This record gives sequence, structure tokens and C-alpha cells, in this order.
Amino acid sequence: MSSGEFPIAPVAWPAAVRIIRSAFPPIDLFEDIADPADWPLLISAEMKTNPRLMETIGNLDLVPPGRRVSGPGASLLMAPFTHVSQDRPSRFSDGSYGVLYVGDVFETALFETIHHHARFMARTNEPPGWSSQFREILLSIQGSLHDLRGETVGASPLLLGQGYEAGQALGARLRAAGADGVVYPSVRRPGAECVGLFWPDLARDPVQGRHLDYHWDGERVDLYREAGTGKVFRIGEPAGS
Repeated sequence: MSSGEFPIAPVAWPAAVRIIRSAFPPIDLFEDIADPADWPLLISAEMKTNPRLMETIGNLDLVPPGRRVSGPGASLLMAPFTHVSQDRPSRFSDGSYGVLYVGDVFETALFETIHHHARFMARTNEPPGWSSQFREILLSIQGSLHDLRGETVGASPLLLGQGYEAGQALGARLRAAGADGVVYPSVRRPGAECVGLFWPDLARDPVQGRHLDYHWDGERVDLYREAGTGKVFRIGEPAGS
């Protein structure tokens, strides 16, 4: 499949949503107001007293200097690109490079994450109960993205429920050609949209929202709870699931 088959469309979402696990602390280097161009010197100086620094930062070489971001909240944008592993592939990456996945609204991000969390819980034979606190991240995204919204979920090899080979091959080609990323129909929430961004500077103004707990009933994630208020919400099955 040729990347030229897909048009490039401007995408601007001022109130997009990403949901991540709460386990990862901010990375001081990214949160500092220092110019990313000065990071190599700062890293060199810091490593004299903190030899494990690079384990925290990850592989900075995966993000070109001109596409790095810094300042408050920058860890939320940089970490997905510097902490990668081929043990953690995704729809548009084999795990050798990062992709920032963002939903158009909260419900989209919710359905995308509970799908993957449920697969993990089932694979590890976890008992029913509340588990794994997550964080809601509110952010804005803007870029010229390859538009896959003409593809049909479940029929296009790029939008299958399982099996990401076609999407990973496309993502690798697009990223190597310098593309910003892709916009595509959500596979987990019909009628919704997601973006996969290949570079952190396409997102900005990340703000932490709610802390969320997911409830596993032994077969699916059926509830989520707002940790701050204690309110519990039942999750319905998305249409067509």
C-alpha cells in the first residue's frame, strides 16, 4: 500500500484527550525551561553526578533537536518518543520509534485504553477488581496529517481489531519520509477519531486532568472511577463491538 494513496489534511483539535498510566513521574530535563538545544551540555554535566540519568531520559536521539519540546508538561509529550521498545509495538509502530496517540474526546481515549488494559488483565489472569490508576491528559494538537478516515474499520488492513502489520509498515514509511503522522477512525469507538503523531512538537499545552481507576470484572473493563471524587461510571459496550 503506497502512502501516496492518502491525502494530507490539516487537523487541529484544541481539546484532545490522552489517557496514560500514572506510574511514570515527570522527567526533570524535559520539564525545565532550558532550550532543548542546550540539553546535550546539561546532560553531560548532570551525568557526572547521576550516571543513571539516561535511563530516566531515554533515547533522546530518536527526536531531532528541532522537534523537541520543553517546559511544564513536556514529559507527557517527550516520553512516548524517548522511551520505546520493540516489546511494546502499536498500531503504527513496531516499537523502534514512538507515536503519540490521542483521541478526539474523552470517551474515545477511554475506549482505546480499556481495550488494551482488558487484554493485559486477561493475558495475566488477573482476578476481578479495581486496578491500575490512569491519568487523563488534556492537550491541543495541530498538524498536517495523512488522512486515513476514508478507510473502513474492520475491513481495511490498517484498522483491524488485531494485527498491526499493515499499519506499522505504513507508519515506518511515512515517518521515514518526514510525515507528521496520521488521523484515522477509532477502532474501539465507532464514529470517533484518533491521531498518531510522529513528533512531540505537534502537541502542546498538556494539562493533567482526572485520575481514573479501571474496574476489571473478569471479562472486560466495566467501570471507571474518578479517584478525586469517588464517582463511579458504568462503561457500555461500544456499538459494533
